Amino acid sequence: MFKSLLIANRGEIACRVIRTARRLGMRTIAVYSDADKDAMHVREADHAVRLGPAAAKDSYLRGDLILKAAVELGAEAIHPGYGFLSENAEFAESCAAAGIAFVGPRPDAIRDMGLKDRAKAIAVEVGAPVLPGYWDLDQDPARLQAEAEKIGFPLLIKAVAGGGGRGIRVVEDVAAFGPALESARREAAAAFGDDRVMLERLVLRPRHIEVQVFGDQHGNLVHLFERDCSIQRRRQKLIEEAPAPGMTEAVRASLTAAALKIAKAVNYSNAGTVEFVADGTGPLRPDGFWFLEMNTRLQVEHPVTEAVLGLDLVEWQLRVASGETLPLSQDNITLNGAAIEARIVAEDPAKGFLPSSGVIAGLPDDGTIRVDSGFEVGDTFPDAYDSLVEKAIAHGADRREALARLQAHLESRVITGITTNNGYLARLCLLPSFAQGGVHTGLLEDEAAELAKPDALAARRLGLAAIGVQVARELEVPDGASPFDVPDGWRLNAPAHLSVGFTHEDRRMMVELQSDAVQVSAGFGGDHAVVPRRLIHAYGKPKAWTILVAESAGLKADARGDIAATLFVDASGASLVERGEVWRYPFPAADASADSLEASDEIKAPLPGKIAMCHAQAGQKVTKGQVLIVLEAMKMEHALTASRDGVIAETFVQEGRQVKAADVLIRLVAQDSVP
Repeated sequence: MFKSLLIANRGEIACRVIRTARRLGMRTIAVYSDADKDAMHVREADHAVRLGPAAAKDSYLRGDLILKAAVELGAEAIHPGYGFLSENAEFAESCAAAGIAFVGPRPDAIRDMGLKDRAKAIAVEVGAPVLPGYWDLDQDPARLQAEAEKIGFPLLIKAVAGGGGRGIRVVEDVAAFGPALESARREAAAAFGDDRVMLERLVLRPRHIEVQVFGDQHGNLVHLFERDCSIQRRRQKLIEEAPAPGMTEAVRASLTAAALKIAKAVNYSNAGTVEFVADGTGPLRPDGFWFLEMNTRLQVEHPVTEAVLGLDLVEWQLRVASGETLPLSQDNITLNGAAIEARIVAEDPAKGFLPSSGVIAGLPDDGTIRVDSGFEVGDTFPDAYDSLVEKAIAHGADRREALARLQAHLESRVITGITTNNGYLARLCLLPSFAQGGVHTGLLEDEAAELAKPDALAARRLGLAAIGVQVARELEVPDGASPFDVPDGWRLNAPAHLSVGFTHEDRRMMVELQSDAVQVSAGFGGDHAVVPRRLIHAYGKPKAWTILVAESAGLKADARGDIAATLFVDASGASLVERGEVWRYPFPAADASADSLEASDEIKAPLPGKIAMCHAQAGQKVTKGQVLIVLEAMKMEHALTASRDGVIAETFVQEGRQVKAADVLIRLVAQDSVP
């Protein structure tokens, strides 16, 4: 076993690897960019080495700097995690040349499986099921369109060097093929430095099922059963589970046999995942799945496999990379119960899943289930990388129990400071279609209306936020202060009365409060919230009080019971967290108008990024909702649209330019104001 290990990654996977390596007695070495200089993985490692600026190309993708650090600090092995250099054959070769073990497969296996067209050809050679498609070298657009017409629509355009859902487009008809091809190639080139694509028949109502395989350097190869990763948004996985819902022994036997054939064909060693698409229009069938690709690395979703098997796959990786044989034979690997993983990401579902960044606030997780994270309260979540904050993994005797545990965790999780999809995932757990195992890759789109953020109690929550603000004000009064210094709205011969102002839904709102020694009440919009003081528990520090309101009579949320909310109050406003949902109520600016605000005539960058495309020029007439700019940020493309009908007065962008959050990109004027 190795004595020292360098982890060439960041975030939760770096922390995950560090903890296993430490348990095995290894000295750990972290690497970091300027954006991660204070990150958790840097704090947890025994040593840490700066690579360079925040951009991945200048830091985490600099294999030369990583190898230099490994040599200088005496690392015997490098674990690449996932993403970045984990599937880079040249980097694996460089490690071998430097006498350092690469914790992953051999370079030739990475090459064989790394390109989707080559992987498809190997699958065909070994007799694994493969969808009809086109993956030849000729990339002429006319040839690609002709092949698309042969395959038939709908179909998929997929980046040959793809991964993580990038460089993929669904094409419904021939008219949409050209623009989709251009978009897929542009994204593929930006993400992988390779704009080649392949075409593949689209499976209607598809399920994404993958098989975890593991090999050693002595020719032993096993499967670790399957995972279902069908719950996706924009081809990014959000929920993964093991075993796959509705899996039968007959289907599993066919699926795992195909996966092992493909892995054996490239003499695979270490951890790998063979991915399939399955027909989800009915029950799973032995002849109803087809090979997609093989990921030659550990997967983000590996914890669900660990949970149902009672194994540590990172430990397996390290042992195999050091030359040991597989710890278990196939006959000794058995399933135990079910596990479900939810990816909590820094995105706002209510705003089209716009990415978020900032300083993480809230409360630590309660420890009831496994949570893999690379961040703690007080850490800065950067905008330079992907949006994954943490993974919540629940295990139970069966799927129903695992799902109930996951839902309970998500509803009690308190994360503020950044916007996450935590509440969205909690709502997903309650969907009958999902709870009954009816998973497929289009489920989130089909259930979009049901998954919309609830707003039925907006007025009551606003009142609850005001109550929290008032209690925080009272708590900030020093001990021994005069009663006249307490901001409780006291009046002679009348109930205490005061107001708290917020900006909500672009309006300034005043919430009226009354309080006494027994309770605090708030009235707004014809609704009334009353909270007994005995149910309010405050803790924290000045300017960041946390108020817990539990089981308050008169605050019925829905048929499920009473509101139990956590309130964070700081100098800029209040955040209310209830059942995993977060509502932010900023204090109004001093010059804020009480009237509704007009739609902005300025189109601003919602977050830092690069201008991928610009469809606007001065003098151009536009309509509300028309796409004017495509911004590339956090590994995704974001379409920025016109806020209303009008004419473009000025543009301040050009393709390829880096922009900051809130930069003005386009200014509109009303059409009738143009001479």
